[in-house]
Amino acid sequence: VQLQASGGGLVQAGGSLRLSCAASGRSLSSDVMGWFRQAPGKDRELVGSILWTEGRTYYTDSVEGRFTISRDKAKKTMYLQMNALKPEDTAAYYCARKRRYESNYDTWGQGTQVTVSS
Repeated sequence: VQLQASGGGLVQAGGSLRLSCAASGRSLSSDVMGWFRQAPGKDRELVGSILWTEGRTYYTDSVEGRFTISRDKAKKTMYLQMNALKPEDTAAYYCARKRRYESNYDTWGQGTQVTVSS
């Protein structure tokens, strides 16, 4: 599987952006797809994830209610809709995948930069 992230940019606080992560290769039916982010000088953190088949999602507390992860199974594309953006959301955002019952994400897309100005 290969992942290609896109959609980052510069937005004012309170604004919205939608990131996309297009997957190519084999089926994702047994996978979990996730969005991570890494701000300068900080560790990479999991923003949220989605069980590809069921569509069930998980979000970290800091984005709950503002961010929404979805997927289009036919297009093999995952989305991250980000609303009410805050300057602290500024980071490089990465998409990744792992097998459902594995601990570690083992396939990563390239980062896409999100910058939120105050």
